[in-house]
Amino acid sequence: MTNPAQPRPRGDDSPHPPNRLRRHRAPVVGIAGGGQLARMTQQAAIGLGLSLRVLAGSADDSAARAVSDVRVGDDRSLDDLLSFARGCDVVTFDHEHVPGPHIEKLESSGVPCRPGSAALAHAQDKLVMRERLTALGVPCPDYLHLHRRAPLQMLEVFAREHGFPLVLKATRGGYDGKGVWTLDAYDRAAVELIHELLSQDVDLMAEEHVPFTRELAAVVARSPYGQGAAYPIVETVQEGGICTEVISPAPGLPGDVAAEAQRLALTVAAELDVVGLLAVELFETPDGLLVNELAMRPHNSGHWTIEGARTSQFEQHLRAVLDLPLGSTEPTAPYTVMANVLGGDDSDVYSRYIHVMAHDPAVKVHLYGKEPRPGRKIGHVTALGDDLADVRERARHAAAYLRWGTEMNEREGRR
Repeated sequence: MTNPAQPRPRGDDSPHPPNRLRRHRAPVVGIAGGGQLARMTQQAAIGLGLSLRVLAGSADDSAARAVSDVRVGDDRSLDDLLSFARGCDVVTFDHEHVPGPHIEKLESSGVPCRPGSAALAHAQDKLVMRERLTALGVPCPDYLHLHRRAPLQMLEVFAREHGFPLVLKATRGGYDGKGVWTLDAYDRAAVELIHELLSQDVDLMAEEHVPFTRELAAVVARSPYGQGAAYPIVETVQEGGICTEVISPAPGLPGDVAAEAQRLALTVAAELDVVGLLAVELFETPDGLLVNELAMRPHNSGHWTIEGARTSQFEQHLRAVLDLPLGSTEPTAPYTVMANVLGGDDSDVYSRYIHVMAHDPAVKVHLYGKEPRPGRKIGHVTALGDDLADVRERARHAAAYLRWGTEMNEREGRR
């Protein structure tokens, strides 16, 4: 289940010879972007003996504080990207915001980019993603591109077919609830919002509002050689558009549905020629699974794998982009729960370590070296065990205490 495609042995007469094994130095992996994903990838690179280079916007970026080879620059500048990529054996990405034409230029200059520009376009543009997945027969919510020449009329027609509420999305650039709006009616507020967004050159699409049971995520990896590996399907808990909790495996998910979600994610990875990690965010509905979003990089829904799987998603991503054999995705415990630590109303997080570590020495804390701001992801905690209710409570307690410095987490509206 976890490694659906195994590579055949590679000898010198193989059509895909293991040239990388004849290197006299460790390969250099370049990551465009200096956020927490690059920071956590550094931990995996150390174990693999790899060299990591990061293109960070500032020396204060999360990854820049942890990686020795840091180039400060703008990952949306072609000149900065070309300079950064010199000497890298492969370039990968901390986020989806590097312009596609710049990635194409890197590729044409001989720099392997993984995922490549053609694949990454589907994570950068929601409309491109919806059109391609629909053409492949992948189940998705119904959608409509709101053309600038008649957006309101098109929305009106779409609303008559699907009813309200509807979901309005910016086709590019949204994350953590940004770039997504719920329209409860075709009213003055909706019209003003659309006019305002179009005046800012925001390209828009509308989607049906899906009455889902819960949200799931399928994290898979794929190498250039075509090997695939799938992690257990997880449940993700969202609050205000931000993922606050991930439960692995998704409780109560029938085995056939879990296998279908893994198959769906691996199929998408193969059809889009994704190399590296692919996270497929899913809606579980009474009628089956629907694909919500794609991310082609390590993902928040896979942070649990650092302690909860034999191979973390960060090590797996490095293995994949370097075309190394993929690692085992076997869980290390019956249940793993990851809870995000969000910024609270002050920045006194480190002083709360004592309580968290003394209260539960088995909880693992990961902080990202980011300045706390209300609602900003500044870290996560992970708890493992046999009893799901107990594991969830331990993770929630630790995350809430690190955020608020209180024994209970009622400030977040939880039990």
